Amino acid sequence: MKALTYIEPGRFELIEKPKPGILDSKDAVVRVTLSSICSSDLHILHGAVPQAEPGITIGHELVGVVEAVGSEVTTVKPGDRVAVNVETFCGECFYCKLGYVNNCTSGGWMLGCRIDGGQAEYVRVPYADNGLTPIPSNVSDEQALFVGDILATGYWASKISEILEDDTVLIIGAGPTGLCTLECVQLYNPQRIVVCEADKSRREFVHQHYPDVCIVEPTECLEVLNSFTEGRGADRVIEVAGGENTFELAWRCARPNAIVTIVALYEKEQILPLPWMYGKNLTFKTGGVDACDCDKIMQLISEGRIDTTHLITHHYPLSRIHKAYDLFAKRCDGIIKTAIYPD
Repeated sequence: MKALTYIEPGRFELIEKPKPGILDSKDAVVRVTLSSICSSDLHILHGAVPQAEPGITIGHELVGVVEAVGSEVTTVKPGDRVAVNVETFCGECFYCKLGYVNNCTSGGWMLGCRIDGGQAEYVRVPYADNGLTPIPSNVSDEQALFVGDILATGYWASKISEILEDDTVLIIGAGPTGLCTLECVQLYNPQRIVVCEADKSRREFVHQHYPDVCIVEPTECLEVLNSFTEGRGADRVIEVAGGENTFELAWRCARPNAIVTIVALYEKEQILPLPWMYGKNLTFKTGGVDACDCDKIMQLISEGRIDTTHLITHHYPLSRIHKAYDLFAKRCDGIIKTAIYPD
């Protein structure tokens, strides 16, 4: 089968690999029908993810059809349409029982990083009962494509931010994950949502698809927030951009006693200047997504309460995935997300 493979920093290649099989009784093999490119894949390409080893098939955003299951798999069967979870988790260890599946002692972010992922024709999914979410008949592959990763991230970030209806919520970054976060923040009906984005085309995208949301540039962000909040700043800040100065922007825009949720994956160390923020009494929540709410997200999509199909701006066959990567990395042609389909 064809599989996009990490060769070395700066180099992915589409090569032939053997079709994966069942290695464990809790495995499933999925025939990929759609996949997508995540900014985390670019971090691997840049050599910024030490856990990713050369030879790994890239990709952790995908949907498909179950091809085969191990003897202990009970929630899916061959022929089922499924969304694949970015997290591999056993469901039984100390962390999984608390809902912290990103820290599973047998898993975490493995797919497309530490084990072969889904920018390929087939993928093996460990702990399939936890790692696969059935897709209802009224939900298309495109509607379900982001359930297992960036929608799970947006849902998790919104949940841990403890959003109240009187809150002003600032989302920094209107990339794909930021837009999925926006979709999920809206479920909490806060008084006001402000999205901060440096890129003009992305600001226009937000304005077009989310006309009730205030969209601002970084240079005007704090001033606009202060005008809305009598000079206090945002009640909740969710940092999804991972830019050079966006971490500082996040804590500066937060009011005293606010919650600042850091979703972004940075390629460089960030500084926590405690003397400058002393007295703001901020609560920081950081880390990788605990993607254990995919069934709830799928239900919300089925009910029409979440829709991210407009984020898919480009479609490419697997044989042209390098073109998709080039566009995505350069943010050309108004690209937000790509859908990669089998040739």
